[in-house]
Amino acid sequence: MASAPPAETTTEIACQSCGAVLSVDAKVRSTTCPYCASPSIIRRPPTANRPSPTFLVGFVVNHERATRAVRNWMSKSHLFARSDFKAAVPELTHGIYLPAYLYGAVVSANYSASIGENYTETETYTTTDSQGKSVRRTRTVTKTEWRPLSGQYQCYVVDVIVTASGGVTNAALEAIEPFDLRALRAYNDSFVAGWLAEEPTRSKEECFRLAHDETMAMVERRLQGFMPGDSHRGLQFHANLHNEVIDLVLLPVWSYAVRYAEDRPPVQILVNGQTGRVGGKVPVSTTKVAFAVFAVLGLILLVVLLASMAS
Repeated sequence: MASAPPAETTTEIACQSCGAVLSVDAKVRSTTCPYCASPSIIRRPPTANRPSPTFLVGFVVNHERATRAVRNWMSKSHLFARSDFKAAVPELTHGIYLPAYLYGAVVSANYSASIGENYTETETYTTTDSQGKSVRRTRTVTKTEWRPLSGQYQCYVVDVIVTASGGVTNAALEAIEPFDLRALRAYNDSFVAGWLAEEPTRSKEECFRLAHDETMAMVERRLQGFMPGDSHRGLQFHANLHNEVIDLVLLPVWSYAVRYAEDRPPVQILVNGQTGRVGGKVPVSTTKVAFAVFAVLGLILLVVLLASMAS
């Protein structure tokens, strides 16, 4: 059986302004000529896993504002963040139009659960008073009556976004959401001219599964909020998704690399190019964590010793 041909990693285009022949990464759809600074669009025939973008959200946040946001976010990172990370200088890798899939569907679900209704009762109990005598007293207690409930639930799920980039995980993209999708525009090459625009590197089927899983989790959260009564338990449901739509969209993202230690890989930090929201994984200082643990243990030991001395 013949093996599949290797995937192309680069492609050649001719600059439309100066005629220079440029070798560009096969994963991008736009570039800038290093000789005349003219933007170029790489046009490839669409495929099942690399369709043409349908929509685009434009950049609002510029480079300077994004860098200030990253530095502020790093300096205010949590108590256990490494000190060298907080003091590091973020390096801009690029501003990029990131490929993602925009998913929507109609949900029909059958559910069942036990619904709890609270009520109060007055009960009598026996206790001992300060003089050692047995006395009868009353108190009000809250109890719960459980009843079965089942039914159907329908809703629309729209604007579910999942990454189509192999370099950005879905969790990393979620960290800088939301995007204001009221600003969606029909895709046109002119929007990405002069910017780095990435082609999808995750298959459409993989992105569809991610969107499907995210939608089911969203349906469960909505059902949790839909349940009546004072409380509920044992929620089970079966949902069908129909009238599903999934479109490729390009999202504005500033990407930074933070090198805080020679023996550690750089940390990826992303900035939402529309809102300025910053997201990334903060490296934790094991020394700070250990110090905090020992401090808590010491405080507990001190409380125990004081209690034993008082007794």
